[in-house]
Amino acid sequence: MVEHFNVSLGQRLRAARRQRGWSLGDVETRTDGEFKASVVGAYERGERAISVQRFVRLAESYAVPASELLPPTPSDEGLIIDLDALAEEGANDLVERYLAAIQLLRREPGDMEVRNSDRAIINSLARAKTPTD
Repeated sequence: MVEHFNVSLGQRLRAARRQRGWSLGDVETRTDGEFKASVVGAYERGERAISVQRFVRLAESYAVPASELLPPTPSDEGLIIDLDALAEEGANDLVERYLAAIQLLRREPGDMEVRNSDRAIINSLARAKTPTD
């Protein structure tokens, strides 16, 4: 499982680097040697594990939120949250406010897509006890 995670994470790191149009050498140069090209290449191939601190720094270098680079966990894959059903079931006020914020921030009326980064927040809000519970 760890090996699969490292390979998936490496693929996402490679995609983020390529999206910036950077070579492995560019990463080393733009980070003033903080990330050696050979080490970044090993991360990308899943041959070497990356620490949380270095992962966050690399994500910052790519100007991408670290949470967006994390691969989905097996339990997240294929997970669909039906926001209409959640609202009908009387989700607590925090969930309703969060869902409204998603719509407002994405400025797409009727677009209720829940991204991977939203799932953990909605899960914790849906389980939160309201003051009246």
